[in-house]
Amino acid sequence: MVREQTRYSRLAHITKLINTKLDLREVLEQVIKAISEEIVQCDSVGIYLPQQDGQFRGFVGKPEYINGFTLDMHLIETEYDLLAKEVIETQKTIYIPDTSKDTRPDPRNVKAFQIKSLLALPISFENELFGLVFLFDYGTPMNLTEDEIQTVEAYVNMAGVAIQNATNLTRKENLIAEKQLLLDHTRELSMCSTMQEVIDRCFFYVGKVLGNYNIGVHLLDPMADKNIKPASLSQNSDWTEEEWIRTHENLEVDENDLVIQEVIQTKKAIMIPNVFVDDRPNHDACRTFGIRGMYLWPLVTMGEVLGVIAVVNLDDEEINYSESDILLAQSIVDATAASLSNMLFMDKQETIIEERTSEIRVKNTELERVVHELQHLSNEKELILNSAGEGIFGIDLCGRITFCNPASEKMLGYEKGELIGTLSSSVICEETEHSSFGETVQMFCKKDKTNLAVEYVLSSIVEDGNVIGQVVTFKDITERKKMEEEIRYLAYYDSLTDLPNRVLLNDKLKKILEDKEQQGAILYLDLDRFKLVNDSLGHSYGDLLLREVANRLQIVIPTDAIASRQGGDEFTVVLPNIQSKKDVLDAVEQISDIFSQPFSLMGNEIYIKTSIGISMFPKDGVDVEVLIKNADAAMYKSKEKSGTGYHFFEQEMNTRSLESIQLENALYKALDRNELDVYYQPQIDSRTNDIIGVEALLRWIHPTKGMISPADFIPIAEDTGLIVPIGEWVLENACKQLKEWHKEGNDFMSVSVNLSSRQFEENDLVEMVQRVLSDIELAPEFLHLELTENQIIKNKDLTVEMMEQLKEIGVKIAIDDFGTGYSSLGYLKNFPIDALKIDKSFIQDIREDDDSNSAITNTIITLAENLMLNVIAEGVETKEQLDFLLSKGCYLMQGYYFSVPLKAGALKDKYLI
Repeated sequence: MVREQTRYSRLAHITKLINTKLDLREVLEQVIKAISEEIVQCDSVGIYLPQQDGQFRGFVGKPEYINGFTLDMHLIETEYDLLAKEVIETQKTIYIPDTSKDTRPDPRNVKAFQIKSLLALPISFENELFGLVFLFDYGTPMNLTEDEIQTVEAYVNMAGVAIQNATNLTRKENLIAEKQLLLDHTRELSMCSTMQEVIDRCFFYVGKVLGNYNIGVHLLDPMADKNIKPASLSQNSDWTEEEWIRTHENLEVDENDLVIQEVIQTKKAIMIPNVFVDDRPNHDACRTFGIRGMYLWPLVTMGEVLGVIAVVNLDDEEINYSESDILLAQSIVDATAASLSNMLFMDKQETIIEERTSEIRVKNTELERVVHELQHLSNEKELILNSAGEGIFGIDLCGRITFCNPASEKMLGYEKGELIGTLSSSVICEETEHSSFGETVQMFCKKDKTNLAVEYVLSSIVEDGNVIGQVVTFKDITERKKMEEEIRYLAYYDSLTDLPNRVLLNDKLKKILEDKEQQGAILYLDLDRFKLVNDSLGHSYGDLLLREVANRLQIVIPTDAIASRQGGDEFTVVLPNIQSKKDVLDAVEQISDIFSQPFSLMGNEIYIKTSIGISMFPKDGVDVEVLIKNADAAMYKSKEKSGTGYHFFEQEMNTRSLESIQLENALYKALDRNELDVYYQPQIDSRTNDIIGVEALLRWIHPTKGMISPADFIPIAEDTGLIVPIGEWVLENACKQLKEWHKEGNDFMSVSVNLSSRQFEENDLVEMVQRVLSDIELAPEFLHLELTENQIIKNKDLTVEMMEQLKEIGVKIAIDDFGTGYSSLGYLKNFPIDALKIDKSFIQDIREDDDSNSAITNTIITLAENLMLNVIAEGVETKEQLDFLLSKGCYLMQGYYFSVPLKAGALKDKYLI
């Protein structure tokens, strides 16, 4: 009794440490101490934790020294230690009372330490292996009892909990650090004024993430047929930038490097751990630079490649970056690409300005020469003046016009000779005008008192070293200014709604946010069911709706508010200078009211609602991007409830974390990387206990995260449209597998495949199904397509037409999850269906004393019989559920009572011939 109390006391102490201590070593040392005090006959206890390379190394144990070695110097080699290998694979405790009769332990250790008995245990929690524990003697067998082994397992379980807590904490800390790093990088990029500053920021953060500063960037040169050229090298690189660029030019690296060309063409990153076992890299260049491995990312923005970021390894060891580090580095490169694109645009604009200025200077020089010659060659002067396309007139020291060419008279509206003797002040206006974008435009006064926008040059007339007058050369820039105004308008305003676009909104919002004391709000609006308008009426009607929404917004928002179109069916409204949340709610109410009246679109009246997300400044952020992102997140919260609604941003709404983005990115690659698999759940005729068919179920086995629940990735596939190619892949592979089973003599079997709503909306669904069946040579009656109850009533006319086409080619159709929909049962007789599948929620709650679920299930079975439809019960898990269904005449079933979903090989071994 005392011993048990001591044991409970130790366990309680360790539990307290787990909940209060952050130091994993201290907790595990207490576990070791507890085990050694409990199992006194064991001479050594050690805990071994996994390394990045998959091997296990000593972490804590007693005694601290064994034969002169510390525990952390001991590495378990599973090629010799078959006992450790078996514990790792099975995650089960193994006790060897006599090592002389068992060959699994590492014979070297058995001999060195004269081990007679050995206990090996896995440290695991929720089926995840965190480490190994070994207890052994130095010559005297431990003779452990079952009770003692269970006691050790109890302590080891506590170690598992402690390691999992430490692991989870580390993951959370890493995720927070990664988010902060990305925010820091984005913020610093926004403050860069040159391309080199942008590149240096990229080098700093990529090097920080990968622990490697041997980084260079190669940029495409648009002036040289987009040839790739080395542009810049990290200041912390082992090479100098001058040597790096010179070596590239001497070896012609970029033009002859297949890796760089592949990254540019595919727009995908490439990692090569060892360049000399790969034919693509330029091996001469690699030897010159001392490169052993490399990782290359494309700089891509708006679908265009700007260049390549290269990180090279100069050490003998191969590159070994973690997936999270690679993804974080990718995010840094993507952000850099966007900033570089902006810098390139600005550089182009400056180049154009310099070229125009140079042209004007050249013209000035030429005109000065012409004026000098005109003073001596009157005939040539007349000829040149009359033929010049630009306006030219001379002014004497009194300010009167002394000569002019026909072009100047025509542009200013004067008859021939009328300008001569006129004061130049009547032509050259003192005032200037401003464009709608704030630029100053010089004006000349025409004869009819209207203004003419000009670009002019004033040059002195010098004779014998004395200034005797001036020559004015000008040209009409009215059309050019008009075109520039149009170009600038398109750059800052939405051409469809005439509202400010995102660029102009960001500029205006930045100026508002400069006032740190000012309070305001961002409203993010999204039109509900806008896609339905485009799909049903056409995009021209959708454009009319967007213009009308913009007009109504401008009428109801406060005078100092700014409405803009973000893109698509999304709008933003900035409310500056608000005093309280009530001001925001008043504006929201005004905006909501404009959606209470129908929109008239070329004779069609439609009602549309909007979902509104609200972020407040400075409470929810002081940065434009953060405020809009937070308002967007709040808007998606409003989307969860149909109809016009609004939500203020709360921190927990920001669920699109780096982890969820990584999951979506990984799903894009899952099909190409063969990470998807099809499992099969048998459908059983319970009267004979024979299999009649299977349901194909999609599974995703991630290379590092393991099995990912369909509930986590199917919604992502639906939102991104990936469900269409994935669904076709599942259908094709399920049919191929069924054909193989038919060839093996199981030609009675059918396969059921689920169709998503996105697949059902595809115009070529029937052709796709027909093509798959034809290519595989599978009879269509063996393919059963399953649709949910809610899915088939969304668009009844289209649904009936599509289902009838599928029935015409011989495919069977079943309604899945029947009984959970919101439609009446009357539609059943109108749809060409073959079977009903009773939802598992009704089956799982069937009890003798539960009349409601029993009555519903019985009704569905009776309804199916009356309509001569097959009925299949899903989710059968117990004998009680089986007996009830049999008593009601339902014989076709599937569920864990019979089998979990199996891979094709396992199902064949269990059920087929």
